[in-house]
Amino acid sequence: MRVIFVLSMVLFFACSNDLEEVNALFETIDTDIEHATDVHVIYSDSAKIRLKVNGPKLERHVGPKDPKDVFTDGVHVEFMDENQVPLSWLDAKYLERVERENLVTVRDSVVLYNTENEKLETSELIWDEKNEYIYTDKFVRITQPEKGDTSYGYGFETNKQFTEFTIKKNFSAKMNVKDISAALGQ
Repeated sequence: MRVIFVLSMVLFFACSNDLEEVNALFETIDTDIEHATDVHVIYSDSAKIRLKVNGPKLERHVGPKDPKDVFTDGVHVEFMDENQVPLSWLDAKYLERVERENLVTVRDSVVLYNTENEKLETSELIWDEKNEYIYTDKFVRITQPEKGDTSYGYGFETNKQFTEFTIKKNFSAKMNVKDISAALGQ
């Protein structure tokens, strides 16, 4: 019996860890950031899909100071209508969604397009989730192939469907003759 007790004590003490060694292991790990690959996120409201987001890499900052989601290696977003039919699409190389502000910022090679084959190109767009509109103060180029138009300017606002939009300043455009005549009332 004494031999079993002594053997148990040896095994018990042999399995102990140095607390400093354990703490040193955890100091090198950032526990406030979660990493995921090949990500597919679906945002819904009242059991209806409103938004689909896909990207190869997601960093989720879960700390109490600054919770946010960051797609660092590209992203594809689909905006859906009430019947869950895609209204518009967005592609960019970078996306950051800051939870507290209800703002999504996309940067680098941003392209937004809709069901009418209209396309917006810019370096940065911000999506206000609460008010459901998209805007930027950066340079934009809008191509409308069915109208034969290409518009340029600085600053832009649109609804999430990208069906009604405004270019804020330095507006210029290439328009076909029929649209110019119609705009002038001729």
